Amino acid sequence: MADPKGFLTTPREEWPRRPVEERVRDWDEVYVPGGLLPIVSTQADRCMDCGVPFCHEACPLGNLIPEWNDLVSREDWRAAAERLHATNNFPEFTGRLCPAPCEAGCVLAINQPAVTIKNVECAIADKAWEEGFAAPAPPDRLSGRTVAVIGSGPTGLAAAQQLTRAGHTVAVYERDDRIGGLMRYGIPAFKMEKHHLERRVEQMRAEGTRFRTSTTVGRDMDAAELRSRYDAVVIATGATAWRELPVPGRELTGIHQAMEYLPLANRVCEGDLKRSPLSAQGRHVVIVGGGDTGADCLGTAVRERAASVTQLDIYRRPGAGRDEETEPWPTYPKLYRLSAAHEEAGALRTAPAAHADARLFAASTLRFVGDDEGRVRGLHLVEVDAGRRPVPGTERTLPADMVLLALGFSGPDQGDGVVAQLGLQLEPRGTIARGPDFATNVPGVFAAGDAARGQSLIVWAIAEGRAVAAAVDRHLTGGTSHLPAPIGPYDRPMTV
Repeated sequence: MADPKGFLTTPREEWPRRPVEERVRDWDEVYVPGGLLPIVSTQADRCMDCGVPFCHEACPLGNLIPEWNDLVSREDWRAAAERLHATNNFPEFTGRLCPAPCEAGCVLAINQPAVTIKNVECAIADKAWEEGFAAPAPPDRLSGRTVAVIGSGPTGLAAAQQLTRAGHTVAVYERDDRIGGLMRYGIPAFKMEKHHLERRVEQMRAEGTRFRTSTTVGRDMDAAELRSRYDAVVIATGATAWRELPVPGRELTGIHQAMEYLPLANRVCEGDLKRSPLSAQGRHVVIVGGGDTGADCLGTAVRERAASVTQLDIYRRPGAGRDEETEPWPTYPKLYRLSAAHEEAGALRTAPAAHADARLFAASTLRFVGDDEGRVRGLHLVEVDAGRRPVPGTERTLPADMVLLALGFSGPDQGDGVVAQLGLQLEPRGTIARGPDFATNVPGVFAAGDAARGQSLIVWAIAEGRAVAAAVDRHLTGGTSHLPAPIGPYDRPMTV
C-alpha cells in the first residue's frame, strides 16, 4: 500500500452530490461533475492491503480491490484500469448502481468507515474512457461457432462480450428498441446517464457483437426456431414478472406498477416523448415498496413535480449501525441509508405525513379507496409490528391520486412464450431451472442472471454473465475454456 497509515490519518470522504435545489431541476447524475478525482487517490490510500481481503469474498466478481486501490493511490491509472477490467466488464455501471457489498466486507469496516471502494472503482472506469484505456478487444480469430443471447441487461451484455472476445459469433436479441434492458429503461438517468451504456455498446459492436433490437423472442421469433439456428443460446431475460398487491381497490385507475412508470420517464429523457403519460406532476403519489425501485420512483416523481410523494416500507426503520448478533461483519447489513432520492424528498418536504426522508416504515397497505368514477383517491394503511401484524389503533388514510407498486419481481415473464416454446423446466418459485454448468434441461440452452437466480444485484448479474460465458465456451469447445467463471449457479451472498 502506498500509505501504510492512510486508514489512520485520512477520514472517509465520498463523491459529493450536487445541491438538491439544482439537481431536481434536471435528469443529470446527482454527483458533482469532476468532484471525484480530487479525492479518490487519498481515499484509495485508506486501503490496508489486508492479508486476507474480505472485500474479495463479498464481491461475486472477485474484484482485485487492494491491487487497484494501490495503483490509484500511485495514480497509475492504466494499470488500475487493466486490473479492474480483468474481473468486471462494466465497472462504470457497478460504480454507480451497485450497493457495494464489498464495502460491507472491508476489514476496515470492522470498527471504522469502510474504504470508498465503489467511488474508486467508478473513478478508474471513467478515467479509462477518458484516457483511451477501454479500447475494443476483438478476437484474433473466429471459432466458427454461433451464440444467441436473449436479453441485453448486464448479464446478457457481459456474456455476449466474453463470448465474442473468445472468438464466437454472438447476436444479442432485445425486445425493446434500444440495448440495455433494465439499465436503459428501468434505472433513472439521474443514477446513471445513458451515455455510459452507449459507449459500452459501441465498444461491443467494434469487437464484433451483433445486436437485434425490437425483437421479442417467443413472439416475433419462435424460440425453438432460434435455438435451431445457433450452436448455443443464453437466456438472460431478467426477472420481469412483477409482484402484485392483492388488496381491495387494486382495480382502481391510477394504480401502476413501477416498471410501467419508470420506462416512460426514461423515454422522455431519451427524447421519445415530450411528457410521460403517467407523469406525477401535480399528483399526490404513494409508492408501495421500500427498496431501490421504490427510491427510483421517488426521485422520478420529485423531478416530475409531484404535489406530494410518500414511500411505504413494510419493514421497521433499521438502525444506523450493524447488529453484530444478527448481521455480523462481513455480511451486508440492513442499515438506515439515505439515497439521493430520499435526501431530495427530505429537503423538499414532499411527504408531510411521513418521516423526514418521505418514508413511512412499518406500514402495510390495507386497501385503496376511490371516487365515483373509479379513480384512486386514497390509500388506507396500518402500522405493523416486527412480525407484520397490524397494530390496533394505527389505521389511517393517505391522499393518493397516483399509486406506484414497487414490490419486486418473482422471475422471468412467461407470457413471451420462450419457456413454453423451448420446453424449459422451472423451479418452484418460477425461475428457470439449471444445472451446475448453467445448462437448462434443453441441450445447448443456458440460463443466467435474474431469470434463473431470481431478483438480485447488478454485480451478481455481471458475475452470472461472465460465468455462463465460460460454461458456454466449454460446451462449444469440448470441455476447456480460458474464460473466468467467478461464481457457480448455486452461489449466494454471505449470510450468517
